[in-house]
Amino acid sequence: MRILLTNDDGYHAPGFEVLETIARQFSDDIWVCAPSEEQSGAGHSLTLHYPVRLQQFAERRFAVTGTPTDSVMMGLREVLDEPPDLILSGVNRGANLGDDITYSGTVSAAIEGALAGVRSIALSQVYSRETLKSDEPFAAALEWGPKVIAPLLDAPFADRTLVNINFPPRAAADVKGIRVVRQGFHDYSRGSIVEGTDPRGHRYFWFGLHAIEHTLDHGTDLEAIDEGYVAVTPLQLDLTHHSSLDAMAQRFEG
Repeated sequence: MRILLTNDDGYHAPGFEVLETIARQFSDDIWVCAPSEEQSGAGHSLTLHYPVRLQQFAERRFAVTGTPTDSVMMGLREVLDEPPDLILSGVNRGANLGDDITYSGTVSAAIEGALAGVRSIALSQVYSRETLKSDEPFAAALEWGPKVIAPLLDAPFADRTLVNINFPPRAAADVKGIRVVRQGFHDYSRGSIVEGTDPRGHRYFWFGLHAIEHTLDHGTDLEAIDEGYVAVTPLQLDLTHHSSLDAMAQRFEG
């Protein structure tokens, strides 16, 4: 089985080493094509206004001066001579839960894989102040990653779908299990923007990292993580709100 690895934190990120450790439990045919620099929050963006450069830094290992989407495209079109059997994106340093998936470069890399018809999985390690200070902040992902991925390797994936996995901010032994859940929702109404002044006296604005209120509806990824479970969420790329089609169409009739 050939596996392509990517992420949005950059190929040098500690979570990427964790991802490779997980992947090697399934195959030795591992390829890397990931951003050369951190691209968190890049979403499903493409680099269109300046050239993207591809650098090989080791055998089967490549870095891209672009976004996670660029990296997957380059991996599929320039690095590999045939499509991989699996794309793994992560392990992201931080949660990709609820609405965050729309911003996530980690999830977007898996989206690009799904668009290309490749089985794709995004993995993220939720963290807390305690886990960040620990010696093993990715312990839950390292222990539970293979347990979650193994059942998905031969599971049927519908066209243009992917799987989003989040590991709770706990020691591996304290993780309660795995739940397959739907996407939850955040309350972004109190988002913060930090204003400052640069050395030349010009104003600037910086989007702050702030606590976001969670809506812990039953059966969601947010609830699963809050209760100590690995959250597994199948995602689809069809954003159509199908139940609105007929009602909206009637407004344009007659």
